[in-house]
Amino acid sequence: MDRRDAVRGYYDAIDTGDYDRLRDLLAPGFVQRRPDRTLDGRDRFVEFMRDGRPRTDTEHVVEAVGVDGGEVSTVFVEGRLRTADGNDLFGFVDVHRVGDAGIESLRTYTT
Repeated sequence: MDRRDAVRGYYDAIDTGDYDRLRDLLAPGFVQRRPDRTLDGRDRFVEFMRDGRPRTDTEHVVEAVGVDGGEVSTVFVEGRLRTADGNDLFGFVDVHRVGDAGIESLRTYTT
């Protein structure tokens, strides 16, 4: 799977509640940094996505994806988080670092 596909799979796994797939896409040492918290470790992140998110009735609407290659690629994603009834909650820019073991880190910026 190429790195762009891995990142697209990340959003699909969250939106469909496929937490086993999400776990498989993340490297063991995965860390997410966002304005309100940092989640260290793949298992901690998957647990939060499954059990701790304030809303699960959402969809990531991806508007643009860019890749800066190398052994560890940086994949940039611009999009919006949309509720099931079609309202946009906020915009986001995610910066994923993706290596051979999967998505290693994610830094989220919201607009």
